Amino acid sequence: MPAPAARRRSRASSSSGRKAAPQKAAPARRSPLKSLRRWLLRGVTGVIGFFLLAVLLFSCVPPVTNIYQIQESWRLGGIERDWVSWEEIAPVMGRAAVAAEDANFCNHWGFDMTEIRRAINSGSNRGASTISQQVAKNVFLWQGRSWLRKAMEASLTPVIELLWSKQRILEVYLNVAEFDEGVFGVEAAARHYFGVSARELTELQAARLAAVLPDPKGRSASKPSDFVRKRTRAIISGAATIKADGRAACFN
Repeated sequence: MPAPAARRRSRASSSSGRKAAPQKAAPARRSPLKSLRRWLLRGVTGVIGFFLLAVLLFSCVPPVTNIYQIQESWRLGGIERDWVSWEEIAPVMGRAAVAAEDANFCNHWGFDMTEIRRAINSGSNRGASTISQQVAKNVFLWQGRSWLRKAMEASLTPVIELLWSKQRILEVYLNVAEFDEGVFGVEAAARHYFGVSARELTELQAARLAAVLPDPKGRSASKPSDFVRKRTRAIISGAATIKADGRAACFN
C-alpha cells in the first residue's frame, strides 16, 4: 500500500499533466464614434438606394405626388392636377417651355454651365436652373434655398439625365409644374385658363402658359399683364428659333 506522501505526489503529477481550461476573452467594446459612423453610412446608403429606385421607377411610371403638392393641398383644401402622356401634349407647349426656361435643354447634361457662369457674374441665380434641375427638385425634394436641398438636387440631376430621356424629363416637368395657385400640370392649366386640353393648345396659349413660369402665383395666362404679354412674344420667337436651329430635336 503506497505511503500517503507517495499518493499526494501521484495526484500532484496527474493534476499538473492536465491543461487548464482556456478562459473566454471579454468581447471588445465598440467605440461610440465607430458605431455612429456605421449607422451614418447605413443611413446614407439607404437614402441613395431609395432615390435611385425612385428615379428608375419614375422613368416609366408617373409620380403620384410630391412634397410641395401635398403642402399646397393641405393649405388650399385641394389642388387641380391631371397627368397626361407626352402624346397628349401639343408640341408647341414643349418648345414654349424650353424657350422660356432652358433654351439649351437639348445641349447640356443637366447643368447649363454658360448660364451658371452668367448668373455668377451678374450676382443672380435666376436663369441658371435647368429644367432637369427643376424636375429633381419638384419631383423628389422640397422647396427652399437650403444648402442641403441644393446639394441633393445637384446629385440627383445627373442621375435623372443618365436614366431618363430628354423627352421624359420634359414630359414630367410639364406635368408637375405649377401654372397657377393650386393648378399643377399642363393639362389642368390648359383647362383652367383656356377651357381646352393640353393637346389642343395653340402657339399663343402655350406661350402664355410658359410665360407665367416661374411665378405662377403672381402672373396670369388668361389675364396677362404687359410683362406677360411681352414675355409671351419673346417665347413665341424663341420657340420658333430652337425649332429651326435644332435645339428642340431631342424631344420633338
